Amino acid sequence: MTDDRHAQLRALAARQWRIALTLTGAMIAVYFGFILLIAYAKPLMGRLIVPGLSVGILLGAGVIVASWLLTLGYVWWANTRYDDELARLRE
Repeated sequence: MTDDRHAQLRALAARQWRIALTLTGAMIAVYFGFILLIAYAKPLMGRLIVPGLSVGILLGAGVIVASWLLTLGYVWWANTRYDDELARLRE
């Protein structure tokens, strides 16, 4: 492997780590934001939107959906950018 390809591979790996850490940080912020609301905004979280559905339940479902969307975003990036770039470097 040439030095140029090796440098490109290192740059690709660094990009992957940057994206993974950014998405991990986003998920941590969403999750701990939810936990902090549970701890410090109980009246808000207990407020009913409709009978049987509170703000807390809705935000809890939002945390789950956010994790799916962040995962989907990473998979999309990996399939459209990372895998193509890695295949090009292997040639």
